[in-house]
Formats: sequence, C-alpha cells, structure tokens
Amino acid sequence: MKKQILVLAAISFMQLAQAQTNPKPASPATTVKAVPVKPLKVGNTKLTMSVTPPLVIKNVKDSASYALGYRIAQSLNGQGLQKINLAVFNKGLLAGFEGKSIIIDSILDYCIKTYQETMSAEKSAANKLAGQEFLVKNAKKPGVVSLPNGIQYEILVAGKDTIKPTIKDKVRCHYHGTLIDGTVFDSSVQRGEPITFPLNGVIKGWQESLPLMSIGSKWRLYIPAELGYGDRQAGPMIGPGSTLIFEVELLGIE
Repeated sequence: MKKQILVLAAISFMQLAQAQTNPKPASPATTVKAVPVKPLKVGNTKLTMSVTPPLVIKNVKDSASYALGYRIAQSLNGQGLQKINLAVFNKGLLAGFEGKSIIIDSILDYCIKTYQETMSAEKSAANKLAGQEFLVKNAKKPGVVSLPNGIQYEILVAGKDTIKPTIKDKVRCHYHGTLIDGTVFDSSVQRGEPITFPLNGVIKGWQESLPLMSIGSKWRLYIPAELGYGDRQAGPMIGPGSTLIFEVELLGIE
C-alpha cells in the first residue's frame, strides 16, 4: 500500500515539475460551467437552491492541481477506497503538506489497510450473494450442466477429438471472459490471438473444467467465486467475490 501511494506521489510530482520547468505559452482560461437550476415552486412558495460557482482553470498550476486531484481519485477507486469521507480527506491532505498528522505516522498505512479490507469484505459479500442468485437461476436453463464442485457449463461445440488435457499439460485456448452483468474483463477473442499456458497455473475453475473438454470443444463455463479469484480483487474489472463466465475453446495441447 505504502509503495502504491509513493509511486502515485512520485509520478504526480514528476509531471508537475516537468510542467513547471518546461512552461508552455499560456492558454485561455478554461471554465467548467455550472448547470443552470430553475427555481422550484411548491404551492405559493418559491424555493431557491445554491449552486456551486463554476471552476475556472487559469494557468498551469490550476490545471496540474485539478489533474493531481483527479488522478488521486482514480487511484483510490482502483484500490476500492472510493467511499471515503472527503471532508476529513481534505484535512488530512492539508496536514500532509504541513507535516502535522493527528494520527501517528507509524499507523497511517495500517488505517488505510484496515479500511481497504473492510470495503473489500463488504464488496465480496455482495458479489457472492449476487453470484449465488445468478447460478441458482442459471442452473434451471436448458443445456446447463451443474457439477458437484459448483461449476456450471454449456456445450456450445462438441469436439470430435477424444484427447483431453491433464492438469500437467500446456493448453492452447481462445476465451472470452465476462462478469454476470455482461462486463467483459478479458478476451483473447477480442485481441485476435489465442493463448497458451500451463493448466496448473490458472484458476481452479479452469483446472477442474478443461480436463473434461476434448480438443475442438467450445464450452461456456460459469465459475463461482471460490473457484475463481475468491475474495481478491483481480485487476480493475474483477471485484472480490465475483462469479465469472468464460466461453472457452480448446484448440490444442502442447
């Protein structure tokens, strides 16, 4: 965690320093316009609403400040820390510039780690529940086969070959991976190039499914979280506790 924060800070300050040492001609001020709000009338009473003044980007320092804030927010989102208290965050930011923290420096990272674990656990529980509900409904669809380990599959193309891989083999596959809401998180099909990998080096769901397939087969696999990435976040798309769907075509064994 500390390394991630330091890397983010280093990148941000390098970009800011570069902008200051290599100044460009000043550009016209950029204004982020506020959306006009019409007065709301309830009965004979007219209600007025305060609107935040538009943000004006006047110079390089303003644009860098905005960019730094945006990048920090992106980083926090990627770490599952988007539900922070912004008012307290801003006070911590100011305290950091002054070097005066009300929390002992040695436990700052522990505070972040603890909150991150809490958010991850909540997200994992919600994703697992959604996945379980999905699999219960999916099991009732025609053509879906449910295995004792919790995996479900559909045979899209039955391979004519009788050879099947073992856990010790290297396999060559095309695949298309999505979440239960249809979000694509990885796809060799979209990249236009199949992948070769040792079967014992991938998630349990694949290790237990592919040995059932013969060369030339194409199956749709429904893999519960415990046979996927479990309670871990896997990249920006796969949240903890996610049920995964793969269309897998077994092209060969090497």
